[in-house]
Amino acid sequence: MSYLPEEPEEDFELNIVPMIDVIFAILTFFIISSLFLTRSESLPVNLPQAASAELQERTRITVSVEESGEIALNRQATTLEDLQAGVRDLMGSTQESVIVINADEAVSHGRVIAVMDELREIEGATLGIATRQPE
Repeated sequence: MSYLPEEPEEDFELNIVPMIDVIFAILTFFIISSLFLTRSESLPVNLPQAASAELQERTRITVSVEESGEIALNRQATTLEDLQAGVRDLMGSTQESVIVINADEAVSHGRVIAVMDELREIEGATLGIATRQPE
């Protein structure tokens, strides 16, 4: 009986470098695209800090209360009396909207509560208060 020598088997090798490149490319895409989603229209105010601050993804309407107490709706000056009508006009046929209140930390608590009371009467509106992460 003739015996044939066995051929040595090649070692199996898994190359993960291309997979890592693809993962980093996808990660870079998501990081860059998320930067464009977080921009919102607001006036520059000095926001208070909150450790539990979260980003609101459905932000559509921004109400800013400046240090002087003046109110702006999507960067357009308005009065407290006209605020509710202006928000309803911006909501249009949308059933639910997120209204973000950007109030300067120097604004009196009563002024912010007055703005919130006006906005709470709007059906389908969810209120959020903008803060910044502690440094």
